[in-house]
Amino acid sequence: MNVDRWLADTRTSYDTVAVSYADQLREALAGAPYLRAALALFADLVHTAGGGPVADVGCGPGHITAHLHDLGVDAFGVDLSPGMVDVARRDHPRLRFEVGSMTDLDLADASVVGLLAFWSLIHVPDEAVPTVFGHFRRVLRPGGPLLLGFHVGDGSRLKTQGYGGHPMNVHVHRRRPDQVAAWLGDAGFTVEARMLIDPDESVPGAVLFARRRS
Repeated sequence: MNVDRWLADTRTSYDTVAVSYADQLREALAGAPYLRAALALFADLVHTAGGGPVADVGCGPGHITAHLHDLGVDAFGVDLSPGMVDVARRDHPRLRFEVGSMTDLDLADASVVGLLAFWSLIHVPDEAVPTVFGHFRRVLRPGGPLLLGFHVGDGSRLKTQGYGGHPMNVHVHRRRPDQVAAWLGDAGFTVEARMLIDPDESVPGAVLFARRRS
């Protein structure tokens, strides 16, 4: 798949749905106790590592970034979609958000103490994941924690509509935790914990905790 094409399609799609997406997800964490627990543990790991800046990569409208900030984390958001960044800045004006791509992450080497990508890898095709994980390792300090959330399953589907009925054109990729863990290992991470969420649903979720090796 052409890199420029899927990135452009993802950017345009989320620009289109940004306002509706934010409205639908604003209270999502309130009904997700296991995700809140994962974020609380991630915050504890960041504090134990001495604190410092944490990148929420693929932050969307910034609700996860803001939640981490409420947990005492110096979190900032990065998203491919300028429309999403505009909404995040509108809803969370005291926090930092910037436009950027996880395929070419514009952050200095070893500049963040922690990094998370919460359901933002789902549009990245398999062949681009090693590049993304390479950037994650590069920008993380040695020993820094990484938190990933993603859909579990096999294969991909084309999403042509969503979030209020707006048109979209993005592929949604489902992956097995073992495959994601293998990619992380190849990129220089050690996976420390895995959690399967809603395992009996048609599309379960998974959360992986990893740490950058020195």
